[in-house]
Amino acid sequence: MKNTVLDSMLLASTDPDRLRDWYAAVLDPVLNDTMDDYRVLKFGDFYMMIDRRDDIGPKATDAPRMILNFDVADARDVAARMEERGTPWVAPLEDRDGSLFATAQDPDGNYVQIVQLSPEHLAAMESTPQEA
Repeated sequence: MKNTVLDSMLLASTDPDRLRDWYAAVLDPVLNDTMDDYRVLKFGDFYMMIDRRDDIGPKATDAPRMILNFDVADARDVAARMEERGTPWVAPLEDRDGSLFATAQDPDGNYVQIVQLSPEHLAAMESTPQEA
């Protein structure tokens, strides 16, 4: 039996080009393409598809409901790119026992968390038994 895999998400926006451009500039996806009417970004093995919707408002009204977590190699560099673009911070970059965390808002107001885990935290996670 094949395991279920979460491999993509659809992010709706009234201005999908602006949203795609922000994600591409601050988070450096491995793919930045357009397919039909979708703006497609790929981060690792995960696809973010951004689509225009006219039945939503220009800003997320319940942003903490869903937080997009990005594991990054250099949180300080990503935070600096966000700063350069005037990104609002929900929680600025902080060191938590050697791991770096920050939560920002994308141009539509969605919460975006950047995480850089310390080698110790990564080792602890990898040594935790995983369910089959």
